[in-house]
Amino acid sequence: MGSLFAYRDSSPSIKNILILDSEGKRVAVKYYSDDWPTNSAKLAFEKSLFAKTMKTNARIEAEVAMFDDNIVIYKFVQDLHFFVTGGDDENELVLATVLQGLFDAISLLLRNTVDRREVLENLDLILLCLDEIVDGGMILETDANLIVGKVASHNLDLDAPLSEQTITQAWATARDHLTKTLLK
Repeated sequence: MGSLFAYRDSSPSIKNILILDSEGKRVAVKYYSDDWPTNSAKLAFEKSLFAKTMKTNARIEAEVAMFDDNIVIYKFVQDLHFFVTGGDDENELVLATVLQGLFDAISLLLRNTVDRREVLENLDLILLCLDEIVDGGMILETDANLIVGKVASHNLDLDAPLSEQTITQAWATARDHLTKTLLK
């Protein structure tokens, strides 16, 4: 059991993944660290991080910044700001790979229309995407095609009970049932 803890301590870890809009407000966020124990601490971190990075030009390539003893990799696309945060001892390239995998997976899922409205309309897919990339701070996957495949496999289970479906799945199920009823 001791070797498991040694491995977990030596593997790269993510403290949070943030997707904020152009005003610094939350679109989708996941925290994997207890560095921000309260919701107000999380909101304060997001606000100050946004204020520090909003004047930079991170539209073409991801940028790296040190912020509150953390390494933050970020990228801006349309009206969204993507952030991946790791500890000050994390490898920037690993964090950048996570950010790029996240962005590429979201681009594939949303058919290259990555903006606030599309992300909010498909928030269930975005949150599944975050869950497939990182679990408890541990990086699981960074290949966008594999992430999208796993998210899509979650989305295909339309025969699941209504209580276990996401809102998008429930609407699709209701639409299918209505269509079948009307066509009879």
